[in-house]
Amino acid sequence: MDEMLKLWALDMHGGGGPDGSASSMLGQLIDCRGELIRGTRGGSKMLLPWSADIEVIVNKRLSWHLAQVVQEHYLNRESVERQKWAHCGCGRTQFYARLHSAHLEIAGMLLERVA
Repeated sequence: MDEMLKLWALDMHGGGGPDGSASSMLGQLIDCRGELIRGTRGGSKMLLPWSADIEVIVNKRLSWHLAQVVQEHYLNRESVERQKWAHCGCGRTQFYARLHSAHLEIAGMLLERVA
């Protein structure tokens, strides 16, 4: 689940490339003048539909506390770990307990979508 969420973060929320190019879907469409060229998004191994499913789960279906931990852990590249814990209003142990719960819930929801 951790690897899948890392790929989701890269696929859906990746930062700009080293050459200044955008790596979000919208940014890439702008860079390519509306023509999406697959396989140039930084080597993500996940299919885009899974990324979209995870995006919906994190933003719409997870409880606020779990979504916040997922977003801090996978999307916040600026803060150090202590800052992430503080932003979520918890300590290290509770942060990782929530992250584990989020992993289980996301995996369960993805399995429901497949079934």
